[in-house]
Formats: sequence, C-alpha cells, structure tokens
Amino acid sequence: MGEIHMLSTQSTHSTLAQHVVGEKYDLLAKAMLVIGGSLALWVSAKIHIPFYPVPMTMQTFAVLVIGMAFGWRLGGATVLLYLAEGASGLPVFSGAPEREIGLAYMAGPTGGYLAGFLISAVVVGWLAERGWDRNLLTTSVAMLIGTVIIFLPGVFWLGTLIGWDEPVVALGVTQFIYAEILKIALAAAVLPLAWKALGRATGT
Repeated sequence: MGEIHMLSTQSTHSTLAQHVVGEKYDLLAKAMLVIGGSLALWVSAKIHIPFYPVPMTMQTFAVLVIGMAFGWRLGGATVLLYLAEGASGLPVFSGAPEREIGLAYMAGPTGGYLAGFLISAVVVGWLAERGWDRNLLTTSVAMLIGTVIIFLPGVFWLGTLIGWDEPVVALGVTQFIYAEILKIALAAAVLPLAWKALGRATGT
C-alpha cells in the first residue's frame, strides 16, 4: 500500500525546499530560492566536464534537481527567471558570450532545449509534489521523464533549423546519451538521500 501511495497523482506532498526552509517559507524565502536557483543554473551551464563522446555540462542535472526540490511553481519560476536573464543579454547560457547572447542565442540551435528546461522543471516539480521524489525508483522515473521532455523540443527545434535531412538525432540526442544517463542517476540519488538526511536531522 505504501508504494501505491507513493505513486499517487492526486495527493499533494510538501517539497524538499519547504521542509528545509520550514516555518520561514514565505514570499521572501521563495524569492531567495528562485534567485539562488537561477544562479545555480547559470553556474551549471558553465561547467564543462570531459566526457565521452562530447564534454558534459551539468545543466540538465540542475534543472531536474531544482524542479523536484522546489515543486512545479517555484521550479518553473526559477527557470523562467534564468531564461529572462539570458534573454536580457546576460551570459548565463552555455557557450555565451563566446557565441551569441540574448534572444539571438535563444533562437539558435539550442533554443528548443531551453524551452524544454521550463517544461521539464514544471513536470518533475508536479511529480515531486505527488511524492515521486521520496525513493530511488520513482525519482529515477521522474528524472527520465524530465530528461525526455528536455530533448523532445530540443530535437524538434534543431531539425527545424538545420533540416531533417541532417543527422538530427545523432547531433541532438545520441552524443549526449551516456552523459544524460549519468546525470539521471545522480539526480535520482540526490533527492531520496536528501530526504533521508533531513529525516535524520529532524528525527522524523
């Protein structure tokens, strides 16, 4: 019965952020989380880790963790703020300002992935509010769903720009598969471990 309750799409659970902040989870605390989350997305976009077959950034990992930890409203607001920062010309995106910045960057080949960030954060945040962030299995499924959501608009927009005669799937998905599997595994471990640590700290 516990597993059925865990997979419920009806009952709403508090998010990890709510538990960490506690009674001070007011408008100011939420604003601080959103701003801090947008800065974390900025930093994650600039991290380039040598990997096979292409270097790996930690941005999808950050999107998934923020979405699940904050819930769909704050997670969505965080990604929206990050996108607004990028649209205004701040060099928050991976490859900026070496490549274009602002709206020109967002209309480029990676624009679809940026849109996917927002949708993914909202969806995994909604799942977290239904308890999907409490154990490894359901968190893994949620993270997989969130990753697919990022890549679908990404590949669609890439194909629209460069043409479907090009190896769109290879360029937009295949070369990132191993890195995304690793990031899904890391993200899926972070949330349940954080809940366990919080439970030990609060004695619950």
